[in-house]
Amino acid sequence: MSHPDRAPAPPSRERTRRPSWVRVLIPVALILVWLVGASLGGPLFGKIDEVSSNDQTTYLPESADATQVQKLLGEFSDSDSIPAIAVFTSEQELTATQLDAISDAVADAPSIEGVGDDVSPALPSEDGLAVQAFIPIESDAELADATAALGEELRAAIPDDVTVYITGPAGFSADLVAGFAGIDGLLLGVALLAVLVILVLVYRSFLLPLVVLSTSLFALCVALLVVWWLAKLELLLLSGQTQGILFILVIGAATDYALLLVARFREELRVVQDKGAAVMAAWKGSFEPIVASGGTVIAGLLCLLLSDLKSNSTLGPVAAIGIVFAMLASLTLLPALLLLCGRAVFWPRRPKFEPEVVEAEHGMRTTGLWARLANLIRRRPRVIWVLTTLVLLVGAAGVTQLDAVGIPQSDLVLGASEARDGQAALGEHFPGGSGSPAYVVVAEDSLQDAADILLASDGIEGVAVTAADSPSGTAPVTEDGLTAVGPPGTPVPAPTTVDGDVLLQATLKDAADSDAAAATVRELRTELDDLDALVGGVTATSIDTNDASIHDRNLIIPVILAVIMFILMLLLRSIVAPVLLILTTVLSFGTAMGVSALVFNGVFQFPGADPAVPLFGFVFLVALGIDYNIFLMTRVREESRAHGTSEGVLRGLSITGGVITSAGLVLAATFAALSVIPILFLVQLAFIVAFGVLLDTFVVRSLLVPALAYDLGKVIWWPSKLWRHGRH
Repeated sequence: MSHPDRAPAPPSRERTRRPSWVRVLIPVALILVWLVGASLGGPLFGKIDEVSSNDQTTYLPESADATQVQKLLGEFSDSDSIPAIAVFTSEQELTATQLDAISDAVADAPSIEGVGDDVSPALPSEDGLAVQAFIPIESDAELADATAALGEELRAAIPDDVTVYITGPAGFSADLVAGFAGIDGLLLGVALLAVLVILVLVYRSFLLPLVVLSTSLFALCVALLVVWWLAKLELLLLSGQTQGILFILVIGAATDYALLLVARFREELRVVQDKGAAVMAAWKGSFEPIVASGGTVIAGLLCLLLSDLKSNSTLGPVAAIGIVFAMLASLTLLPALLLLCGRAVFWPRRPKFEPEVVEAEHGMRTTGLWARLANLIRRRPRVIWVLTTLVLLVGAAGVTQLDAVGIPQSDLVLGASEARDGQAALGEHFPGGSGSPAYVVVAEDSLQDAADILLASDGIEGVAVTAADSPSGTAPVTEDGLTAVGPPGTPVPAPTTVDGDVLLQATLKDAADSDAAAATVRELRTELDDLDALVGGVTATSIDTNDASIHDRNLIIPVILAVIMFILMLLLRSIVAPVLLILTTVLSFGTAMGVSALVFNGVFQFPGADPAVPLFGFVFLVALGIDYNIFLMTRVREESRAHGTSEGVLRGLSITGGVITSAGLVLAATFAALSVIPILFLVQLAFIVAFGVLLDTFVVRSLLVPALAYDLGKVIWWPSKLWRHGRH
């Protein structure tokens, strides 16, 4: 006599049993392959800095003036060191004893490891309250360590009543290095902990979260292995920013894909007794949405290859590689783990084999939050989608408050910054652009003409030309020509020439990262255009970066929309549904940006936003937001074939509601983890994407899309067969 719990599953869900050794060997082999890949990629987490760079000029287009000037700087000087500016300040006028101590300390600086020999003399300010010195940090030194050691040695060598700051390009670069220092351990740890807590709370299982996180971690390790070697072979550029996004994207995406397959597996276990048959049925049901979702994200990311900025164009393939391995791990490693664990993976809430109950429910639960929401949409679809749209439009209006035209270098790092404080002190006692001049490369016979233009500018304090035979390495240029540096009778040095060009250094009156300095450099580029001069330096690099970011934003966003639209049309075999999904996702993005702008300005009081923030926010919100619509609408389409569109919408919502909400919470939590890295760009991106994903999950995908689809009925499938022959 057969036990009711042992009743055979519906024939359509069963499959022929393979020998037990085959059923064990295949998953074990898959797990071993991933284990080998992870063991090779895991140790590379601590070696990312060996193949990455945070130098902005390396990411500019080759045609940018700042890029060309940066390449030429090494030819005008034997050193490719990074300049640091030591600033010494006192509340009282510095005494002769203090000045001597400062001079001696500066002269001894080359004895510090990582500090170059070409140290300038200590230069007092006109008000007598400060001294500055230019100290090179060798390019092959550990920048953060060398800068910190320099500050410690200088403080130890001077009186206590003198304050020392290390600022300039080396100081700000050291801040960035310190900001990204926690990206290997802290960021990954916070992201994994957040995901673990959410999975435990949602599934109330101990083993399942570990299985899902193992899938995500293995995917990340193998992706990192591939990316690291590509960067090592100089086939792509890698930065701390790209690295952080890769970590978060792989963990979030792999977890989302895993949850979709796990949800299908749980469904199948209720109607299929054999765990192997359940895994195979879950894999078949999840394959199309996972591949479509991953393919959409990859297509969106690869659109970044159109970017002028290499920091954007290289993020595309790096992140795409991560998504590829997230999909592969979810479709190979995860099924293998589920096959070995079976129902035990859900312990202590193992799904029961209850085909009669499932049949009575007609495949859809009639109780719970999502069933109630489906019934609400059945009663008031038009009211729901109209009100939801109006609320989202109100939020989107805040986007007019987003200041995304660029931020000063001094504000890139959040929290305390010695370089920022030093820059402020420098601006109080010296020209703000000291140590970060505007570099002008011009033909030797146009040297004086270029100098006259520079000297006539209200934003320039002084002009010098690179001269190798000058004790300081430069010679001042006045309206009367080159000037000797030294006692009377000192010969006028000859400017250094490279292929007939000379290098002028123009000291800016305002801080190099200020709006006033940027305006000065833009004016100089216009006035020097007739001389075919190139203008570079810190300010020019910032200008070229911002201009390229704005160009990328205006070009890439429409392209991404067109590509995703095309993919959705292929997937859903429809035109109307993809158009609606794109429009709702763009509206969701606009609302996320609008609310974020208000929060950035009114709550966090950020100084502005990088021009790349809207582009990156769009790429991740639209590409990832479409994911959830794909998860929903592929299930709606599947249910509509059997039950009609209106019923299919409600069934798709009630069936996928739990898993998509869980996936949204996971993705929002992983992106929110980016905020632990004190870099303004990443903190802003973390808020935009985390808030946008939650908005898309709980409002757009739960209310707007289902209500709109239900109200329109089968017309959403136009012009497919489902529109022509399907039920309303």
